[in-house]
Amino acid sequence: MNRTTEIISESVETTFEVGRKIGSLLEGGKVVSFVGQLGSGKTTLIKGIAAGMGAKNPHLVNSPTFVIVNEYQGRLNIFHIDAYRINSIEEFAAIGFEDFIGPESVVLIEWADKVEKALEGYDRIYINMQHKDQNSRIIKITGLQGI
Repeated sequence: MNRTTEIISESVETTFEVGRKIGSLLEGGKVVSFVGQLGSGKTTLIKGIAAGMGAKNPHLVNSPTFVIVNEYQGRLNIFHIDAYRINSIEEFAAIGFEDFIGPESVVLIEWADKVEKALEGYDRIYINMQHKDQNSRIIKITGLQGI
């Protein structure tokens, strides 16, 4: 069974730094599932992950809510998918999700709970983010060693 690490972030900067640490540990072929309420810090964490993976402009990372997929270059290709507006597993498959997975890439999926069935069987890390209070977040990471 995968161990879960729980981190309390008291600031946007801390959430970013937690992401940077995660990004430094990620290996090619991984799918990272992000689940959490609106405003829980998923995109901030992903900015940090991009920075930890060597993306040149991590501050330009944004949630691809309307374009569905953004791609960033770091030491690996980073595919950032926002499943918020995806209405079916077929629609998710149609964006080419399977084509993004490989030894030279990682796939980061916000609102992954909406496409859970399509993700079964992949090498995944689960990140659940929740509001603790107005400024604090609870970040639960499952499936990643060294965090």
